Amino acid sequence: MKRIFLLLLSASVVSVTVSCSGGGSSAGKPGTKGELIPKEKSRSFVAQRPYGMVSIPSGSFVVGLADEDMTDQPEKAALKTVTVSSFFIDEAETTNAEYRVFVNFVRDSIARTLLAEAAGEGGDGSGRGESIGDYAYRAYQEDEEMTPYQEWQESQGGREDGYDANKKLDWSIPLHWSTAKYPDVEYAEVLESMYLPASQRIGNERIIDASKLKYSYVWEDHNSAIAENERGANFLKRESLAVYPDTTVWVRDFHYSYNEPLFEQYFWHNSYKDYPIVGVTWDQARAYCDFRSKLKTDYNESLKRKKQRPMRFRLPTEVEWEYAARGGLENATFPWGGPYLMDDRACYLANFKPKRGNYMEDEKLGTYTYTAPVKKFRKNGYGLYDMAGNVSEWTNSQFNNSSYGFSNTLNPSTKDNTDTKKSVRGGSWKDIGYMLMVGARDWERKDSARSYIGFRTVQDIPEAAVKPKRRTN
Repeated sequence: MKRIFLLLLSASVVSVTVSCSGGGSSAGKPGTKGELIPKEKSRSFVAQRPYGMVSIPSGSFVVGLADEDMTDQPEKAALKTVTVSSFFIDEAETTNAEYRVFVNFVRDSIARTLLAEAAGEGGDGSGRGESIGDYAYRAYQEDEEMTPYQEWQESQGGREDGYDANKKLDWSIPLHWSTAKYPDVEYAEVLESMYLPASQRIGNERIIDASKLKYSYVWEDHNSAIAENERGANFLKRESLAVYPDTTVWVRDFHYSYNEPLFEQYFWHNSYKDYPIVGVTWDQARAYCDFRSKLKTDYNESLKRKKQRPMRFRLPTEVEWEYAARGGLENATFPWGGPYLMDDRACYLANFKPKRGNYMEDEKLGTYTYTAPVKKFRKNGYGLYDMAGNVSEWTNSQFNNSSYGFSNTLNPSTKDNTDTKKSVRGGSWKDIGYMLMVGARDWERKDSARSYIGFRTVQDIPEAAVKPKRRTN
């Protein structure tokens, strides 16, 4: 009898421990008799994983250098347990090919704007780019009538900030970049204004003037809005910055080294398309995030069926980056665990400088002289590549030696867009093994571009969303 009682007792305990959520409601059925009842249908929001990203589950971990810091640097902070919400993050560092999509968009949008301004109200073009009249703003084309809202905006003379919703570019008209395909003289005059003048060319090579490739966007200064206890247009910051990467970093970072081939080829040559982008500042990385957000927003607005407003892409916070780099391992030295930099076959597990003056100890061991194509080394437990080595990565956090001490334990962030020192994590191809440790910290000024600093982006997952299953392949 005692034995049966114990079995019944244990069964009742199990039933309590496995069910932590509340039961169903017994408050009665909803009606329409003057009661407050939301009209929105109850449906689950499933977070859709963006292409090239993996989902990082929420959780708690110990942030900081868990191993002994033999250098006794002030960057080392006391270990601290923090909690991080789930988010999406790029499985690899942003590549040259991906950043070129951004640069080409800026180039094409500027060219189309110049052509539209020159075209005026258009003409009797074929609509196939056979005359400059085909490139007029869509609202001025004969086959598209203005909506009442557009007519009202036209009567208002546009907005003070220069934006006019009626002046939409027609991206369906092809651009002609070859001089042999220029449709008319007016078109040639506009397109040639984007190139360096003949007096500044080498070997008469037509090269786009990179200083003209500027991306304009708006962001809200949350810190200032919170400090003033107000939210409005006064805290909107408008930025316009050149987005072409600084290719001179290969020569400037190493004065007494022959890196001219990388200076001339690294960004634009197709053989480097899968290599991580370098030579971008912190501000340029943020502009890329805004562009990626714009792409998704524009796509959702083009759909007939109304879609949820997408979460914005951004740079990861320093703690988010470290949490993702650990790959779910507790007190790990490196993204793969540790404590060694080689596997059981004596192959290196990341792209870094193995020895003093020796950037490429042995090609058979998987080392590279400079950067390596992304995804060449094994991924960590979360499915992320190159969280150690290859290139260091910008984060969204300002750098402070004591930031781990004063930051919150829930989603720690030390974001200050006005601060010039930004945290950089992960170590790079030119660094020794110490900088590859997941807890190692470094920094760079946000207006600096380096041959060993790149970035990857993240996207928030709403807390109420149904979290996607983490990829295991």
